[in-house]
Amino acid sequence: MQGTTKAEERVPAAMPAVRALAMPADTNPSGDIFGGWLLAQMDVAGGIVAYERAGGRVATVAIDGMTFHQPVYVGDVVSCYAEVARTGRTSLTLQVEVWVQRARTGEPMKVTEGRFTYVAIGADGKKRPLPERP
Repeated sequence: MQGTTKAEERVPAAMPAVRALAMPADTNPSGDIFGGWLLAQMDVAGGIVAYERAGGRVATVAIDGMTFHQPVYVGDVVSCYAEVARTGRTSLTLQVEVWVQRARTGEPMKVTEGRFTYVAIGADGKKRPLPERP
């Protein structure tokens, strides 16, 4: 997902971790979709992918490098894509991109991206090592 120029950017080939329809209740006073709603969708998407890689419970510990490129409008179909960018002993960092399919035109467009860091949590509520990759 990283390392491309604007002209080279394409909707990721992988399935989105989360898809949602932007609704009127999710707007800010200007009528655009509220950034906090979008951030929550991204955290859910990252959490799903982190949970799968960690083999269980994770907690968000940091959100780094959020960039909003374009507004999201009511009626846009929002797709959040997440991939593991780095793993540590107990934590993993994911790159999350959000693309929309514009309601009026059907045009795909990348609207935001960010890096989310999660830590694996054990049954005791404390951090635990990530499982080895097969």
